[in-house]
Amino acid sequence: MASSPEPVETFAGTAGASAKREYERRKDKRETRIREAHPHLGALILAVSDDPQSTRAWAVGARGEEVLGQRLDRIAGPGVHVLHDRRIPGTRANIDHIVVCPSGVFVIDAKKYQGRPSLRVDGGLFRPRTETLMVGSRDCSKLVAGARKQVALVRAALDHAGLAEIPVHGVLCFVEADWPLIGGAFTTGAVHVLWPRKAIELVSKPGPVNDQRAREIHRSLTSSFPAA
Repeated sequence: MASSPEPVETFAGTAGASAKREYERRKDKRETRIREAHPHLGALILAVSDDPQSTRAWAVGARGEEVLGQRLDRIAGPGVHVLHDRRIPGTRANIDHIVVCPSGVFVIDAKKYQGRPSLRVDGGLFRPRTETLMVGSRDCSKLVAGARKQVALVRAALDHAGLAEIPVHGVLCFVEADWPLIGGAFTTGAVHVLWPRKAIELVSKPGPVNDQRAREIHRSLTSSFPAA
């Protein structure tokens, strides 16, 4: 009798791992440069100066991914399968989180920004309608474009694996942003914009994908998007 194929082991990944590595790389490079340029004063210069904002941003981003990753891990189990920090093949980019759940696949980009996320709508009756994602006073619409690209990549991977019927949704999750007490979540460009608790509610909704099917999708996406 033929033996059953061995189950494929999947590694969920570690939320924020690649961002944390990049922060450490930049921090170490700066320290080495300062110590080499100032052999006697390097330690003092490092003690009284901060890392540049471009370096600190990687640590902040890693923390945002970790916070959301911990929330997602708590609901992982039968029917809900999570992947963290997945590498996009052929690029240096990554996908923060992928959740396979009863209602399909959610591609989640975690952001730890200050300010209140909101949707600015211009135009309408006589002018073309345009939507702009604002965080505080900053135009962050490029984040929506980035989320849509990630959704398209996951969509293509599932189509290639013969899973074209599985819906794929994009999510921008702002961790510890200045969200209002009531309401606040919205959708723009087919991307959900929300906070961690709302993200958990979204991926916990019932749907037609059973656990066996979810495991198949999870294994396929693990192969398509390795851990970063």
